[in-house]
Amino acid sequence: MTSRYQDPATIARVLDLRTWAVVGLTDNPARTAYRIAQVLLDRGKHVIAVNPRGEPVLGCPGVRTLAEIDEQIDVVDVFRRSEQAGAHVDEAIAAGATAVWLQLGVVDEAAADRAAAAGLAVVMDTCPAIEWSRSGQ
Repeated sequence: MTSRYQDPATIARVLDLRTWAVVGLTDNPARTAYRIAQVLLDRGKHVIAVNPRGEPVLGCPGVRTLAEIDEQIDVVDVFRRSEQAGAHVDEAIAAGATAVWLQLGVVDEAAADRAAAAGLAVVMDTCPAIEWSRSGQ
């Protein structure tokens, strides 16, 4: 458990943010990223798909990298292996994101520490759908 980056107040604040760039979102409905993106959309979030082909998913715009996004990114939601997460966190910092969310099973303490030191809100090793369920929202 990574409780340092599972602070309930931080989680609640991040869940209220609107624009979510979902790293690893593809058009495969069997993938967790696809299902969580649908949850985000159902909750009125603006979702941007970040995937190697820059393809749109679920009617959301698609880009290859966070640097291609020309609007303020509130949350960078990372669905990548732990060993790949650090590069995406660094990209989130460079893009001026407000927060970074490393999904359930994605743990990179050093990257989370870098994001926190840069002023980003950080949530790690949990899922927005789980947290909404816990909060009763």
